[in-house]
Amino acid sequence: MFDSPRFRFAPALIGLACLGLAACSSFSAQTGIASMLSPYKIDKVQGNVVTREQVAAIKVGMPKTAVKDILGTPLLTSVFHADRWDYVFTLQRQGVEPQMRRVAVFFNGDSLSRIEADELPSEAEFVATLKSVAKISDLPPMEASDASLKNFPLPKPVALEVPPVAAADSYPPLEPARK
Repeated sequence: MFDSPRFRFAPALIGLACLGLAACSSFSAQTGIASMLSPYKIDKVQGNVVTREQVAAIKVGMPKTAVKDILGTPLLTSVFHADRWDYVFTLQRQGVEPQMRRVAVFFNGDSLSRIEADELPSEAEFVATLKSVAKISDLPPMEASDASLKNFPLPKPVALEVPPVAAADSYPPLEPARK
């Protein structure tokens, strides 16, 4: 039965299959070529990024609206802790352990009473950690020379006519007259 020409190469094919399977297991253990074949993962920034400069701009005694203008809307607010706002952000990059930073601001009524924060990056340090930022040397100059500005015609002045303002007594009263 195994003497037919169909089965003549069967032992060689079985040997090649075993050799191939053994090579696959040792190939995946290597870090050289296998690490280059890993999929690209984008940098993920989640939450409110708060920098050292932002925390330095807020001062004790500031109203809640001013703190919100500087730090943004808090990521976490609690019904049980209405006088506490939490700002949390994480940065996940390929091949690096995720980084998490927390800032908590506490209020006494409407004014800021204290700040608790982790070690925060400066704005320049945070931007430098992002890979997708364009290099300054790659950007074209954003200035026009005096010679190139002379090529553009000056705009013609436009006369605007402002209608006269009606007298205050010409408007109807806001509330009907009471009798």
